[in-house]
Amino acid sequence: MGLDLAKVKAMAVAYAEAWCSKSPQAVASFFAPDGSISINRGEPSTGQAALVEMAAGFYAAVPDISVYCDDVRIAGDHALLLWTFDGHHAETNAFVTVSGWEEWDLGEDLKIKISLGWFDAEDYARQIATGGQSSTS
Repeated sequence: MGLDLAKVKAMAVAYAEAWCSKSPQAVASFFAPDGSISINRGEPSTGQAALVEMAAGFYAAVPDISVYCDDVRIAGDHALLLWTFDGHHAETNAFVTVSGWEEWDLGEDLKIKISLGWFDAEDYARQIATGGQSSTS
């Protein structure tokens, strides 16, 4: 299956907007019923309930999170979403800015079957601890 770049970009922008909605269910709705996400080689969150829980965890950590779709690439039934998120950390009130990406295997319906997410967790932790953005962001 070859993906349509314009359709995938529209879906990726809508996915980022779903993150901005603060609704874990809205985020999970972009995944296939048995879809999964693994972040930085962590244990996958698989299925709608686990995906809702994963998104809720991000909202608990960064309640005013905003997510931006920076770019999209496609190849076959695979897509790459480059994103940035920012917001204030719930415990320290530090403003954080984090960039990363998700590698997607997509179904014909553009639902995410598998997502492999990546970001610099050390820089994120540093920003939380020091109360500021990275000099590399």
